[in-house]
Amino acid sequence: MMDAASEATNFGPFWLSVQLASVTTVVLILAGTPIAWWLSRTASRWKPVAQAVVAMPIVLPPTVLGFYLLILLGPHGAIGSWWVEMTGSALTFSFTGLVIASCIYSLPFAVQPMQNAFESLPLQTLEFAWTQGASKLDAFFAVAVPMSVRGFIGAAVLSFAHTLGEFGVVLMVGGNIPGETRVVSIAIYDHVETLNYGAAHRMSLLLLAFAFVVLLGMYVINRRWSTR
Repeated sequence: MMDAASEATNFGPFWLSVQLASVTTVVLILAGTPIAWWLSRTASRWKPVAQAVVAMPIVLPPTVLGFYLLILLGPHGAIGSWWVEMTGSALTFSFTGLVIASCIYSLPFAVQPMQNAFESLPLQTLEFAWTQGASKLDAFFAVAVPMSVRGFIGAAVLSFAHTLGEFGVVLMVGGNIPGETRVVSIAIYDHVETLNYGAAHRMSLLLLAFAFVVLLGMYVINRRWSTR
């Protein structure tokens, strides 16, 4: 097992965070798109309840969310026990468990930008596609998705950046296992606790620069898209 200095030099926690953020972003875009579309089009009286459930991770303390996910995904939890029976391994303190926790924690950052983009679509555009013989599914992929690209970009960037900086949820669900659940935010915390400020500075600056580049790229793309 590598010591802390070697792991920091090899960017292990940073690479693991990038992997976690990438997988989480893909899952959230796929799963969040139908949720965002339904929220943007439904007139159901249950819409405020659904919106509140989706937005809860924004206001809920990460440790509270992480605690209940730890119980739910644990070997004796409703989901965790089923997973153990199916695979023979636990969801908690594993990369798969981190992905599930991260998807729940970052859900509003994926759904809300896409929902806003869908709500801004002119209904006449979709109705025109329907009158031309396109099914609702065809109209969605041929009209709604291309016209909502900015929403998808915002959802992807925010989900990725938010997951990259997770701490409380991933610590509760994944712990601190080098090479498997020790993401960059936990590694930074460890270095600060051991007074290894040099390693903490290097990892923090790397994360800061990466986050800036990602956000800058999003704003540049949005600006060019608006100009076009």
